[in-house]
Amino acid sequence: MFNLVFGLGGQELMVIGLIILVFFGGKKIPELMRGLGSGIREFNNAKNNIEAEVKENMKELDSKK
Repeated sequence: MFNLVFGLGGQELMVIGLIILVFFGGKKIPELMRGLGSGIREFNNAKNNIEAEVKENMKELDSKK
């Protein structure tokens, strides 16, 4: 059997999903996913901003030489 995510197979992921469903309930899961999505989006935006600043600084350093 092959590993899907973080070394976990399909059965393990299903068990984790059921545990999350039991703890948080069906009504809370969409809210959790929205929060997770916005957190990932913020992280990616910050990463892209840092990359853009680094590239801009590298261009400035290259142009001064």
